[in-house]
Amino acid sequence: MNASDARRDLYALVKRANDDGVTTLIHRGSKQEDRVLLAPLDRFPAARKAGAFPSWVLSAAQREFGTLVSRAAGGQPQVLRRSSTPVAVLLPADGPISSTPSDPAAHAAATAGGAVTSQPTPSRDAGRRLATLGDALGDVITRGFAPGLSFGLAGLDVATGGLHPGRLVLVAAPPQVGGSLIGLGAARHTALNLNSRVLYAASGPNRADITRRIIAAEADGDYARLKTGTLTPHEQEVVQRLRNAPLLIDDGSDLTAEAIAETVPVAGDLALVVVDRLQRARNLRLPLSGEHLPAASQVLRELARTQHVPVLAVLDTDDPAIVNLLDADVILTLTPLPDTGETNVTVAERDLGIIGSARLRPDLTHAQFLDNTEAAGDRAIRDVVGSDTDRELATAALPFTSGALQGLPAEATHLLAALRTALAAGNIKDLDELRAPLRALAAAGLRLPGTAEGHRLAAALHAYNAPAPAPTDAAARPAAPEPARPAADGGAASDADDEVRRDDDDGLVPGDEEDEPETAVFPALRILKDSVTRSKMHPVPVIRLEDREDGPWPLISEDMDGEPRWVHPDVTSTRVAHTRDNGKRVRRDQLDVPASFGDGVLCLIDRNGSFPSACSAVPLAPNKLLHTGPLDAFDRTKAGIYQIDIPEWNYPGMPHPLGRLIDRPDDEGRVWVTTPHVKQLERLHRDGHLTTPVTIHDSWTGKANESLFKPFYTAAREARTQLIQAGGEPYKNYKTRLSIALRLLWPKRPSQRSPFWRPDWRMSMVAEASVRHWTVAFKAVQDGHTLIALRNVDAAIFWTPPGTPPATYRIGTGFGEVKAKFIQPGEFIPEGDD
Repeated sequence: MNASDARRDLYALVKRANDDGVTTLIHRGSKQEDRVLLAPLDRFPAARKAGAFPSWVLSAAQREFGTLVSRAAGGQPQVLRRSSTPVAVLLPADGPISSTPSDPAAHAAATAGGAVTSQPTPSRDAGRRLATLGDALGDVITRGFAPGLSFGLAGLDVATGGLHPGRLVLVAAPPQVGGSLIGLGAARHTALNLNSRVLYAASGPNRADITRRIIAAEADGDYARLKTGTLTPHEQEVVQRLRNAPLLIDDGSDLTAEAIAETVPVAGDLALVVVDRLQRARNLRLPLSGEHLPAASQVLRELARTQHVPVLAVLDTDDPAIVNLLDADVILTLTPLPDTGETNVTVAERDLGIIGSARLRPDLTHAQFLDNTEAAGDRAIRDVVGSDTDRELATAALPFTSGALQGLPAEATHLLAALRTALAAGNIKDLDELRAPLRALAAAGLRLPGTAEGHRLAAALHAYNAPAPAPTDAAARPAAPEPARPAADGGAASDADDEVRRDDDDGLVPGDEEDEPETAVFPALRILKDSVTRSKMHPVPVIRLEDREDGPWPLISEDMDGEPRWVHPDVTSTRVAHTRDNGKRVRRDQLDVPASFGDGVLCLIDRNGSFPSACSAVPLAPNKLLHTGPLDAFDRTKAGIYQIDIPEWNYPGMPHPLGRLIDRPDDEGRVWVTTPHVKQLERLHRDGHLTTPVTIHDSWTGKANESLFKPFYTAAREARTQLIQAGGEPYKNYKTRLSIALRLLWPKRPSQRSPFWRPDWRMSMVAEASVRHWTVAFKAVQDGHTLIALRNVDAAIFWTPPGTPPATYRIGTGFGEVKAKFIQPGEFIPEGDD
């Protein structure tokens, strides 16, 4: 069997070796130069000795299988295990075993696998993964900024920092307190808001219970009524929307921690694993119960680390004796507060103890928890307790205690988080007890980042420790203004002069190509470079200067974005002068809607993060583009640029799918487009909206890849979830760094020494955003809504009844979601394309 097939069937081969004693010959390489045996342990008893040879849990072995085969073929046995139990071993097929077990007893036990002749040295080849402090520091600096996945509850996110890969988080709650709803809320947010895959391992609740709870929460439906099988029309619409959600449910009665660990590697690119639940009382039908819990917890911890995924497990007790046995990385303990009707969540970390808390409001009718409105964001700080100095210190520390910024010692972070918690809870006793350690902290003179946030916190600490606190303007001193830049979070820029920006003006300034400082809120450029360099396709990020005047590169222009910039032909659009709050004069749209449209208002739709959202799955050619000429049909395995005819479009009330591209055909009526637009036209023809198929007259293409920017998208999405809660300068800086990084894909000035020069990547990303924007608007029009205007890649205007945006859009603050505003006809548009 070749190594690729063996990797795919590894679990089955190991089972055959362990249960039936079957040995499998595996070869690797075109000439079968690496040959190994996947053998039962009886063939090499020394493998049973703990620590004697490199060992791998099956999930990690499957991921690194090629490396394991090479090492085993070279004479070094590789032990395969389930959790901590060895189950099989990889041995050389043709040569002796050349490395000695580290334990003399194991050496004596080595048998038919070959003679042992040499002592191993501590190295990466000996199976241990070593990192220098410099490696670790670089990893922390590069990735330490990123907050974890959101629980879908802002207050809990602030208290915990979110769900981080590699960590086991335990929700400890007695029955009927709602522990399962914490796990389900995180799963809903990750799968439905972030469109990321989630495995929901249900040991207790069945899939019907889980499904009804999801519908109740998403549709604001009555959970009890849903048990009768009765759905309102709105709930039926929600059900249709949920059908393709990336949420996988395993509710088998024989569900074990080992089964979950074996499922995760084959379930795809999982962002989160939820285990609901671990049961205190022994139940013969449920392996995740009783005395099996400590061992199961160890398997789940190992799963989180080896698969680099957060694992959230729900326990049906808050008994400290049980909780401590499970040894989780983070423990959330839920306690109901009968006097207020709230639920208090205490957050503790292993080795550190309690680090924070949050209060939630149970909404059991809709099977969910809600943020306590008094405890969310800045409203968590009440005016009824504490002084102005207390509240300013807690507010100034929020970017650091929330995880949005790094740079504080752990002790300082815990103290400042405790201050915020005490203020939120109105706990005078805790405030009094915190004053002495906070003053000592302030007197110690913390080294803080030289940013606006660092200056504000320094001023707040100084005021806290002052003998006679007095107002200071240092805390409110604004950061030095950066050069004027386009808006970063959506799509096109929102400055007035962007509409007439020259094709050689990319909005960049000298120095933008430099890596962000270590104190940056979001080092977007470093993350984007890392996304590209980690690809196994060996991308070419920079086209050489001498090659840029030939081949496909002169064919690429900014017009290939395909932005619509469209107003309904029956609507009158007028540009009116407007002065912003900052004094800048711009021009805004004023739309006059004819009486024939009936009663209604203008509904302004603003898409969040159009460009970074497009990075989740934009089809690109990582390597150079080759001239592939005319094509009989579009090849989905390729990506690049294509010369096509402009298709005829006769759908009333909707702009052409190619947007402004149709205004710039060549002498033969053809245009050059990127892959996203070709795929869009193919889909429209398949659905019957275009009468003729796409004709490709010329092309420059390479092997397609849709995941090149996926790590960048993931980091940007997770950072936004946290930073949008903190707001202020951290969020503004985040948006600016996003914009700079993506514009550096195609810098226009020769003097701009960018780490990238790939016009096809940049325009494919923008075109993908434009296509998604157009597609959602088209669905709304198909549902009967009247589109008034479609602008850039993030702004749409509909004519709707007051307060009712089209149901095809999801309202929220996450990527892919939108903000909706309503204005009366005749008023100028306050946001959008300036």
